[in-house]
Amino acid sequence: MENSKKAFDNLFKFITFAGTITLFLTVLGIFISLVVESKQAIGSFGIIKFLTTTTWDPVKEIFGSATMLSGTVIITLIALLMAVPVAIGIAIFLVELCPDFLKGAFGTTIEMLASIPSIIYGMWGLFTVAPIMGNYIEPFLQRFFAPIPFFSILFRGTPLGIDILTASLVLSIMLIPFIASITRDTLNLTPVVLKESAYGMGATKWEVIKDIMLPHAKYGIYGSIVIAMGRALGETMAVAFVLGNNHKIPSSLLDAAATITVTLANEFTEADSDLYLSSLFYLALILFVLSFFILAIAKYILRRGSAK
Repeated sequence: MENSKKAFDNLFKFITFAGTITLFLTVLGIFISLVVESKQAIGSFGIIKFLTTTTWDPVKEIFGSATMLSGTVIITLIALLMAVPVAIGIAIFLVELCPDFLKGAFGTTIEMLASIPSIIYGMWGLFTVAPIMGNYIEPFLQRFFAPIPFFSILFRGTPLGIDILTASLVLSIMLIPFIASITRDTLNLTPVVLKESAYGMGATKWEVIKDIMLPHAKYGIYGSIVIAMGRALGETMAVAFVLGNNHKIPSSLLDAAATITVTLANEFTEADSDLYLSSLFYLALILFVLSFFILAIAKYILRRGSAK
């Protein structure tokens, strides 16, 4: 009996170890295949030149990733600026302010938003959000910020609704469930004795949230933001519908732009030369490395927070 238990434990250990090794080898294989496929573009353009060149011209076979990198970073940061305050507010409401009989329904609804396919968000963005942005929101923002020198530059151009602002808005709605769910879970980990002690000393609910709960959950919140950033960097379909795919560095929030993922989705089937195809793989390699480092940072933040 004892021997059979030990054999079962060893079998279970072997299966889990094999699964871990398989996953590690899969990730390593993806990285190696991206490096091999992008070898021609790396040899032709190098690293610095490819990262800083703004020209993406398949006819002349001149390829640089600066426009796609700038579009990816700008849209990701704006989407996070929109999503983070809303998501943290939702998490605080669910943990401290929401009536108990509604917590389950609201929490489940927020989590279900994360499971909606991104193409649904993209179609909704194209047919519903973009017309509203182009006809009402963006003209209003232009008029409102026109007297303010710096902000007037951000909203110059023709408001069409297919631009960075609309793409960032749609992307931020996709990020809210991720940040809100993780923040809610970390806020729930605040020791009850700390909150009760604060209330016993006469603190208000806002003071307990601000001075007790948010500082205690800060590493979880940081981790959720970085994980959402990794999600935003890799988003393709929702952004492709409303971004415009213009290979220029944007000078206004109302400009069309391109991201790495949108370029890969739109142009892989059009690549008619080895260097063109290799450059697309080079873009994928850059996105892979970027996402890997961001998720590694998130893991470090979460581990640091759990150690305290």
